[in-house]
Amino acid sequence: MIRSTHAVRAAALAGAAALILAACSGGGEGSDDATEGGGGDTAAPLKVGTLLPQTGSLAQLGPPEIAGVDLAVEEINEAGGVLGSEVEAVHTDSSDAEHAEVATQSVQDLISQDVSVIIGAASSSVTRNVIDDITGSKIVQISPANTATDLSGANDFYFRTAPPDTVQGSALANLILGDGAVNPGILVFNDDYGTSLRNVVEKVVTDSGATLAYGSEGQEFDPNETNYASIVGNALAAQPDAIAIIAFTTQTPLIIAELAAQGYDMSKVYFVDGNLTQFGEEFQPGLLEGAQGTLPGAFPSDEFQERLLGINPDLSDFSYAAESYDATILAALAAVKGGATDGETIQANLPAVSGADGGEKCATYAECLELLDAGEDIDYEAQSGVGPFNEDNDPESAYIGVYTFGADNKYTFTKSEFGEVG
Repeated sequence: MIRSTHAVRAAALAGAAALILAACSGGGEGSDDATEGGGGDTAAPLKVGTLLPQTGSLAQLGPPEIAGVDLAVEEINEAGGVLGSEVEAVHTDSSDAEHAEVATQSVQDLISQDVSVIIGAASSSVTRNVIDDITGSKIVQISPANTATDLSGANDFYFRTAPPDTVQGSALANLILGDGAVNPGILVFNDDYGTSLRNVVEKVVTDSGATLAYGSEGQEFDPNETNYASIVGNALAAQPDAIAIIAFTTQTPLIIAELAAQGYDMSKVYFVDGNLTQFGEEFQPGLLEGAQGTLPGAFPSDEFQERLLGINPDLSDFSYAAESYDATILAALAAVKGGATDGETIQANLPAVSGADGGEKCATYAECLELLDAGEDIDYEAQSGVGPFNEDNDPESAYIGVYTFGADNKYTFTKSEFGEVG
Protein backbone atom coordinates (compact mmCIF):
# COMPACT_ATOMS: atom_id res chain seq x y z
CA MET A 1 0.00 0.00 0.00
CA ILE A 2 1.34 3.45 -0.92
CA ARG A 3 1.27 5.83 2.03
CA SER A 4 1.43 9.60 2.01
CA THR A 5 4.56 11.44 3.15
CA HIS A 6 2.68 12.61 6.23
CA ALA A 7 1.63 9.06 7.07
CA VAL A 8 5.14 7.75 6.50
CA ARG A 9 6.58 10.39 8.82
CA ALA A 10 4.06 9.53 11.52
CA ALA A 11 4.70 5.80 11.14
CA ALA A 12 8.45 6.26 11.17
CA LEU A 13 8.36 8.39 14.32
CA ALA A 14 5.98 5.99 16.05
CA GLY A 15 8.07 3.00 15.05
CA ALA A 16 11.24 4.66 16.21
CA ALA A 17 9.74 5.44 19.60
CA ALA A 18 8.49 1.89 20.02
CA LEU A 19 11.64 0.16 18.84
CA ILE A 20 14.45 2.11 20.52
CA LEU A 21 16.32 -0.57 22.41
CA ALA A 22 17.61 -0.14 25.93
CA ALA A 23 17.36 3.63 25.90
CA CYS A 24 20.02 5.43 27.92
CA SER A 25 20.52 9.05 28.85
CA GLY A 26 23.44 11.04 27.45
CA GLY A 27 24.11 13.60 24.77
CA GLY A 28 26.51 14.81 22.14
CA GLU A 29 28.63 12.92 19.65
CA GLY A 30 31.55 11.25 21.36
CA SER A 31 33.06 12.02 24.73
CA ASP A 32 36.11 14.08 25.63
CA ASP A 33 37.12 11.66 28.38
CA ALA A 34 36.81 8.51 26.28
CA THR A 35 40.05 6.81 25.32
CA GLU A 36 40.99 4.29 22.63
CA GLY A 37 39.77 0.77 23.37
CA GLY A 38 38.64 0.35 26.95
CA GLY A 39 35.15 -1.15 26.90
CA GLY A 40 34.70 0.26 30.39
CA ASP A 41 35.18 3.89 29.41
CA THR A 42 32.11 6.13 29.44
CA ALA A 43 30.95 7.91 26.27
CA ALA A 44 27.69 9.08 24.78
CA PRO A 45 25.54 6.04 23.95
CA LEU A 46 26.03 4.69 20.44
CA LYS A 47 22.80 5.20 18.54
CA VAL A 48 22.36 3.02 15.44
CA GLY A 49 19.67 3.87 12.91
CA THR A 50 18.37 1.49 10.29
CA LEU A 51 17.05 2.35 6.84
CA LEU A 52 15.66 -1.00 5.73
CA PRO A 53 12.65 -2.04 3.64
CA GLN A 54 9.50 -2.52 5.66
CA THR A 55 7.36 -1.75 2.59
CA GLY A 56 7.89 -1.75 -1.18
CA SER A 57 9.39 -4.14 -3.70
CA LEU A 58 12.17 -5.37 -1.38
CA ALA A 59 10.02 -5.74 1.74
CA GLN A 60 10.92 -9.44 1.93
CA LEU A 61 14.47 -8.40 2.89
CA GLY A 62 13.37 -6.24 5.81
CA PRO A 63 12.63 -8.87 8.49
CA PRO A 64 15.95 -10.76 8.28
CA GLU A 65 17.97 -7.54 8.00
CA ILE A 66 16.23 -5.96 10.99
CA ALA A 67 16.63 -9.19 12.96
CA GLY A 68 20.36 -9.13 12.19
CA VAL A 69 20.70 -5.63 13.61
CA ASP A 70 18.61 -6.42 16.68
CA LEU A 71 20.60 -9.59 17.38
CA ALA A 72 23.86 -7.66 17.19
CA VAL A 73 22.55 -4.95 19.51
CA GLU A 74 21.39 -7.57 22.01
CA GLU A 75 24.77 -9.31 22.02
CA ILE A 76 26.70 -6.02 22.24
CA ASN A 77 24.69 -4.94 25.26
CA GLU A 78 25.03 -8.37 26.90
CA ALA A 79 28.81 -7.92 26.60
CA GLY A 80 28.70 -4.56 28.36
CA GLY A 81 27.74 -2.20 25.55
CA VAL A 82 30.04 0.34 23.92
CA LEU A 83 32.34 2.48 26.07
CA GLY A 84 30.24 2.02 29.18
CA SER A 85 26.78 2.56 27.66
CA GLU A 86 24.20 0.34 26.02
CA VAL A 87 23.61 0.66 22.30
CA GLU A 88 20.32 2.09 21.08
CA ALA A 89 18.68 1.08 17.77
CA VAL A 90 16.12 3.14 15.86
CA HIS A 91 14.32 1.41 12.97
CA THR A 92 12.88 3.27 9.99
CA ASP A 93 11.47 2.26 6.60
CA SER A 94 13.42 2.74 3.36
CA SER A 95 10.65 1.46 1.07
CA ASP A 96 11.95 1.45 -2.54
CA ALA A 97 13.03 3.80 -5.33
CA GLU A 98 9.45 4.16 -6.55
CA HIS A 99 8.57 5.74 -3.19
CA ALA A 100 11.69 7.83 -2.66
CA GLU A 101 9.97 10.19 -0.24
CA VAL A 102 9.81 7.40 2.37
CA ALA A 103 13.58 7.01 2.64
CA THR A 104 14.14 10.77 2.49
CA GLN A 105 11.80 11.32 5.43
CA SER A 106 13.29 8.41 7.37
CA VAL A 107 16.81 9.77 6.95
CA GLN A 108 15.75 13.19 8.21
CA ASP A 109 14.13 11.52 11.23
CA LEU A 110 17.33 9.60 11.96
CA ILE A 111 19.50 12.69 11.58
CA SER A 112 17.23 14.55 14.00
CA GLN A 113 17.73 11.75 16.54
CA ASP A 114 21.54 12.09 16.37
CA VAL A 115 22.37 8.62 15.14
CA SER A 116 26.06 8.02 14.42
CA VAL A 117 25.61 5.20 11.92
CA ILE A 118 22.80 4.11 9.59
CA ILE A 119 22.50 0.48 8.50
CA GLY A 120 20.95 0.49 5.01
CA ALA A 121 19.64 0.93 2.47
CA ALA A 122 18.98 -2.47 0.89
CA SER A 123 18.38 -0.98 -2.56
CA SER A 124 21.26 0.68 -4.41
CA SER A 125 18.79 3.09 -5.99
CA VAL A 126 17.49 4.16 -2.59
CA THR A 127 21.04 4.72 -1.38
CA ARG A 128 21.73 7.03 -4.31
CA ASN A 129 18.78 9.17 -3.23
CA VAL A 130 19.96 9.61 0.37
CA ILE A 131 23.72 9.06 0.52
CA ASP A 132 24.53 12.77 0.31
CA ASP A 133 22.19 13.61 3.19
CA ILE A 134 23.63 10.85 5.36
CA THR A 135 27.32 11.28 4.69
CA GLY A 136 27.05 15.06 4.53
CA SER A 137 25.93 14.91 8.16
CA LYS A 138 29.11 12.95 9.06
CA ILE A 139 26.99 9.88 9.72
CA VAL A 140 28.44 6.53 8.67
CA GLN A 141 26.30 4.60 6.21
CA ILE A 142 26.82 0.82 6.03
CA SER A 143 24.65 -1.02 3.55
CA PRO A 144 24.15 -4.75 4.11
CA ALA A 145 22.80 -5.30 0.60
CA ASN A 146 23.87 -2.63 -1.92
CA THR A 147 25.63 -4.30 -4.84
CA ALA A 148 25.75 -1.69 -7.64
CA THR A 149 29.31 -1.49 -8.93
CA ASP A 150 29.39 2.31 -9.18
CA LEU A 151 28.86 2.68 -5.44
CA SER A 152 32.39 1.44 -4.78
CA GLY A 153 34.29 4.32 -3.20
CA ALA A 154 31.23 6.56 -3.38
CA ASN A 155 32.10 8.40 -0.16
CA ASP A 156 34.53 8.05 2.73
CA PHE A 157 31.54 7.63 5.06
CA TYR A 158 29.85 4.96 2.90
CA PHE A 159 30.66 1.27 3.49
CA ARG A 160 28.95 -1.99 2.62
CA THR A 161 29.11 -5.54 3.95
CA ALA A 162 27.74 -6.99 0.70
CA PRO A 163 30.08 -7.34 -2.28
CA PRO A 164 29.59 -5.35 -5.50
CA ASP A 165 27.95 -7.07 -8.46
CA THR A 166 31.31 -8.06 -9.88
CA VAL A 167 31.21 -11.00 -7.45
CA GLN A 168 27.58 -12.14 -7.73
CA GLY A 169 27.47 -11.43 -11.47
CA SER A 170 30.52 -13.57 -12.08
CA ALA A 171 29.15 -16.38 -9.90
CA LEU A 172 25.77 -16.29 -11.65
CA ALA A 173 27.28 -16.29 -15.14
CA ASN A 174 29.64 -19.14 -14.30
CA LEU A 175 26.78 -21.11 -12.75
CA ILE A 176 24.74 -20.76 -15.95
CA LEU A 177 27.69 -21.61 -18.19
CA GLY A 178 28.70 -24.50 -15.95
CA ASP A 179 25.23 -25.98 -16.39
CA GLY A 180 25.91 -26.17 -20.12
CA ALA A 181 24.28 -23.01 -21.49
CA VAL A 182 25.95 -21.42 -24.51
CA ASN A 183 23.24 -18.93 -25.49
CA PRO A 184 21.57 -17.64 -22.30
CA GLY A 185 19.13 -14.75 -22.09
CA ILE A 186 18.45 -12.18 -19.40
CA LEU A 187 15.10 -10.63 -18.51
CA VAL A 188 16.24 -7.45 -16.76
CA PHE A 189 14.39 -4.39 -15.56
CA ASN A 190 15.64 -0.88 -16.26
CA ASP A 191 16.90 -0.17 -12.76
CA ASP A 192 20.42 0.66 -11.58
CA TYR A 193 20.60 -2.63 -9.71
CA GLY A 194 19.38 -4.59 -12.71
CA THR A 195 21.60 -3.06 -15.36
CA SER A 196 24.69 -3.14 -13.12
CA LEU A 197 24.30 -6.86 -12.48
CA ARG A 198 23.35 -7.57 -16.11
CA ASN A 199 26.50 -5.86 -17.36
CA VAL A 200 28.71 -8.14 -15.29
CA VAL A 201 26.85 -11.30 -16.34
CA GLU A 202 26.97 -10.30 -20.01
CA LYS A 203 30.71 -9.62 -19.89
CA VAL A 204 31.52 -12.96 -18.26
CA VAL A 205 29.27 -14.80 -20.74
CA THR A 206 30.74 -13.17 -23.83
CA ASP A 207 34.33 -13.31 -22.55
CA SER A 208 33.88 -17.07 -22.22
CA GLY A 209 33.04 -17.37 -25.92
CA ALA A 210 29.29 -17.87 -25.39
CA THR A 211 26.64 -15.48 -26.68
CA LEU A 212 23.92 -13.52 -24.93
CA ALA A 213 20.68 -14.33 -26.72
CA TYR A 214 18.64 -11.53 -25.17
CA GLY A 215 18.91 -8.81 -22.53
CA SER A 216 21.65 -6.53 -23.81
CA GLU A 217 21.51 -2.75 -23.45
CA GLY A 218 18.26 -1.45 -24.92
CA GLN A 219 16.34 -4.66 -24.14
CA GLU A 220 15.44 -3.84 -20.54
CA PHE A 221 11.81 -3.60 -19.42
CA ASP A 222 10.09 -0.89 -17.39
CA PRO A 223 10.00 -1.73 -13.65
CA ASN A 224 6.34 -0.69 -13.63
CA GLU A 225 5.40 -3.14 -16.41
CA THR A 226 2.45 -5.41 -15.65
CA ASN A 227 1.99 -7.31 -18.93
CA TYR A 228 4.97 -9.48 -19.87
CA ALA A 229 3.53 -11.40 -22.81
CA SER A 230 5.47 -9.55 -25.52
CA ILE A 231 8.61 -9.12 -23.37
CA VAL A 232 8.82 -12.84 -22.67
CA GLY A 233 7.84 -13.62 -26.26
CA ASN A 234 10.67 -11.49 -27.61
CA ALA A 235 13.16 -13.16 -25.29
CA LEU A 236 12.03 -16.68 -26.20
CA ALA A 237 12.15 -15.85 -29.91
CA ALA A 238 15.95 -15.59 -29.47
CA GLN A 239 15.93 -19.26 -28.35
CA PRO A 240 17.86 -18.88 -25.07
CA ASP A 241 19.03 -22.14 -23.50
CA ALA A 242 18.79 -20.54 -20.02
CA ILE A 243 17.17 -17.39 -18.66
CA ALA A 244 18.25 -15.23 -15.73
CA ILE A 245 15.56 -13.00 -14.25
CA ILE A 246 17.12 -9.85 -12.79
CA ALA A 247 14.28 -7.97 -11.11
CA PHE A 248 12.54 -7.56 -7.76
CA THR A 249 9.67 -9.58 -6.32
CA THR A 250 7.17 -7.04 -7.66
CA GLN A 251 7.84 -8.09 -11.26
CA THR A 252 9.12 -11.65 -10.91
CA PRO A 253 5.90 -13.63 -10.22
CA LEU A 254 4.31 -12.14 -13.35
CA ILE A 255 7.39 -13.07 -15.38
CA ILE A 256 7.38 -16.62 -14.02
CA ALA A 257 3.71 -17.03 -14.89
CA GLU A 258 4.32 -15.78 -18.44
CA LEU A 259 7.36 -17.99 -18.99
CA ALA A 260 5.33 -21.00 -17.88
CA ALA A 261 2.37 -19.99 -20.04
CA GLN A 262 4.65 -19.79 -23.08
CA GLY A 263 6.04 -23.25 -22.37
CA TYR A 264 9.56 -22.48 -21.18
CA ASP A 265 11.46 -25.13 -19.21
CA MET A 266 11.44 -23.55 -15.74
CA SER A 267 14.37 -25.67 -14.56
CA LYS A 268 16.50 -23.46 -16.85
CA VAL A 269 15.55 -20.28 -14.95
CA TYR A 270 17.93 -18.46 -12.60
CA PHE A 271 17.13 -15.93 -9.89
CA VAL A 272 19.24 -13.31 -8.08
CA ASP A 273 19.26 -11.73 -4.64
CA GLY A 274 16.57 -9.19 -5.55
CA ASN A 275 13.95 -11.85 -6.30
CA LEU A 276 15.13 -15.04 -4.59
CA THR A 277 12.22 -15.83 -2.31
CA GLN A 278 10.24 -18.80 -1.05
CA PHE A 279 7.44 -18.77 -3.60
CA GLY A 280 5.78 -21.90 -2.17
CA GLU A 281 2.07 -22.15 -2.88
CA GLU A 282 2.11 -19.03 -5.04
CA PHE A 283 2.55 -21.42 -7.98
CA GLN A 284 1.41 -24.97 -8.72
CA PRO A 285 3.63 -27.63 -7.14
CA GLY A 286 6.73 -28.46 -9.11
CA LEU A 287 6.69 -25.39 -11.36
CA LEU A 288 10.09 -24.14 -10.21
CA GLU A 289 11.70 -27.50 -9.48
CA GLY A 290 15.32 -27.37 -10.59
CA ALA A 291 15.46 -23.58 -10.96
CA GLN A 292 18.39 -21.94 -9.19
CA GLY A 293 19.38 -18.61 -7.67
CA THR A 294 22.35 -16.76 -6.24
CA LEU A 295 22.59 -14.74 -3.04
CA PRO A 296 25.64 -12.92 -1.67
CA GLY A 297 26.88 -14.15 1.68
CA ALA A 298 27.92 -17.41 3.26
CA PHE A 299 25.02 -19.69 4.18
CA PRO A 300 24.16 -18.96 7.83
CA SER A 301 24.97 -21.74 10.26
CA ASP A 302 22.18 -23.50 12.13
CA GLU A 303 23.40 -21.86 15.32
CA PHE A 304 23.23 -18.36 13.82
CA GLN A 305 19.77 -19.07 12.38
CA GLU A 306 18.58 -20.13 15.83
CA ARG A 307 19.87 -16.89 17.32
CA LEU A 308 18.04 -14.91 14.63
CA LEU A 309 14.83 -16.88 15.23
CA GLY A 310 15.16 -15.96 18.90
CA ILE A 311 14.80 -12.34 17.76
CA ASN A 312 12.10 -12.95 15.15
CA PRO A 313 10.54 -16.46 15.22
CA ASP A 314 8.57 -15.68 12.05
CA LEU A 315 11.61 -15.49 9.76
CA SER A 316 11.20 -17.67 6.65
CA ASP A 317 14.59 -16.87 5.12
CA PHE A 318 17.78 -15.16 6.21
CA SER A 319 18.78 -12.99 3.25
CA TYR A 320 21.32 -10.34 4.31
CA ALA A 321 20.71 -10.99 8.01
CA ALA A 322 24.39 -11.78 8.53
CA GLU A 323 25.51 -8.69 6.61
CA SER A 324 23.25 -6.50 8.78
CA TYR A 325 24.57 -8.17 11.92
CA ASP A 326 28.17 -7.67 10.79
CA ALA A 327 27.57 -4.00 9.96
CA THR A 328 26.28 -3.36 13.48
CA ILE A 329 29.08 -5.28 15.20
CA LEU A 330 31.74 -3.51 13.11
CA ALA A 331 30.31 -0.08 13.92
CA ALA A 332 30.37 -0.84 17.64
CA LEU A 333 33.93 -2.17 17.50
CA ALA A 334 35.07 0.90 15.56
CA ALA A 335 33.61 3.14 18.26
CA VAL A 336 35.43 1.16 20.96
CA LYS A 337 38.73 1.26 19.10
CA GLY A 338 38.42 5.01 18.52
CA GLY A 339 37.21 5.76 22.01
CA ALA A 340 34.10 7.71 20.95
CA THR A 341 30.70 7.10 19.38
CA ASP A 342 30.52 9.92 16.83
CA GLY A 343 30.37 9.19 13.11
CA GLU A 344 33.82 10.51 12.32
CA THR A 345 35.45 8.24 14.89
CA ILE A 346 33.54 5.20 13.62
CA GLN A 347 34.44 6.01 10.01
CA ALA A 348 38.13 6.33 10.81
CA ASN A 349 38.30 2.97 12.61
CA LEU A 350 36.02 0.70 10.53
CA PRO A 351 38.75 -0.59 8.18
CA ALA A 352 41.05 -1.48 11.08
CA VAL A 353 38.49 -3.51 13.05
CA SER A 354 37.46 -5.33 9.86
CA GLY A 355 41.02 -6.66 9.60
CA ALA A 356 42.36 -4.34 6.91
CA ASP A 357 45.54 -3.86 8.95
CA GLY A 358 45.77 -7.45 10.16
CA GLY A 359 45.38 -8.27 13.83
CA GLU A 360 44.09 -11.04 16.06
CA LYS A 361 41.06 -12.87 14.70
CA CYS A 362 37.89 -12.76 16.77
CA ALA A 363 34.41 -14.02 15.90
CA THR A 364 32.12 -12.29 18.42
CA TYR A 365 31.76 -8.81 19.84
CA ALA A 366 32.74 -10.06 23.30
CA GLU A 367 35.92 -11.71 21.99
CA CYS A 368 36.90 -8.66 19.96
CA LEU A 369 36.15 -6.31 22.84
CA GLU A 370 38.49 -8.25 25.13
CA LEU A 371 41.29 -7.92 22.58
CA LEU A 372 40.67 -4.19 22.09
CA ASP A 373 40.68 -3.66 25.85
CA ALA A 374 44.06 -5.38 25.93
CA GLY A 375 45.37 -2.95 23.31
CA GLU A 376 45.46 -5.53 20.50
CA ASP A 377 44.62 -4.96 16.84
CA ILE A 378 41.72 -7.13 15.69
CA ASP A 379 40.44 -8.90 12.58
CA TYR A 380 36.69 -9.44 12.99
CA GLU A 381 35.59 -12.67 11.31
CA ALA A 382 32.27 -11.75 9.75
CA GLN A 383 29.24 -14.02 10.01
CA SER A 384 28.60 -13.31 6.33
CA GLY A 385 32.08 -14.51 5.37
CA VAL A 386 33.16 -11.21 3.80
CA GLY A 387 36.78 -10.09 4.01
CA PRO A 388 38.13 -6.80 5.39
CA PHE A 389 37.17 -3.47 3.85
CA ASN A 390 39.33 -2.47 0.89
CA GLU A 391 40.28 1.06 -0.15
CA ASP A 392 36.80 1.55 -1.69
CA ASN A 393 35.11 0.51 1.58
CA ASP A 394 33.88 -2.69 -0.10
CA PRO A 395 34.61 -6.12 1.38
CA GLU A 396 37.72 -7.38 -0.39
CA SER A 397 36.22 -10.87 -0.76
CA ALA A 398 32.90 -12.63 -0.28
CA TYR A 399 30.98 -15.85 -0.70
CA ILE A 400 28.02 -16.24 -3.04
CA GLY A 401 25.45 -18.86 -2.10
CA VAL A 402 23.82 -21.02 -4.77
CA TYR A 403 20.27 -22.24 -4.04
CA THR A 404 18.02 -24.77 -5.82
CA PHE A 405 14.21 -24.91 -5.87
CA GLY A 406 12.42 -28.13 -5.01
CA ALA A 407 8.98 -29.45 -5.92
CA ASP A 408 7.44 -27.24 -3.22
CA ASN A 409 8.73 -24.11 -5.02
CA LYS A 410 11.00 -23.33 -2.09
CA TYR A 411 14.76 -23.04 -2.32
CA THR A 412 17.43 -24.76 -0.28
CA PHE A 413 21.16 -24.18 -0.06
CA THR A 414 23.31 -26.04 -2.60
CA LYS A 415 26.83 -24.66 -2.35
CA SER A 416 28.95 -21.53 -1.88
CA GLU A 417 31.31 -19.92 -4.34
CA PHE A 418 34.19 -17.74 -3.11
CA GLY A 419 35.10 -14.59 -5.01
CA GLU A 420 37.45 -11.66 -4.65
CA VAL A 421 36.48 -8.08 -5.43
CA GLY A 422 38.50 -6.91 -8.42
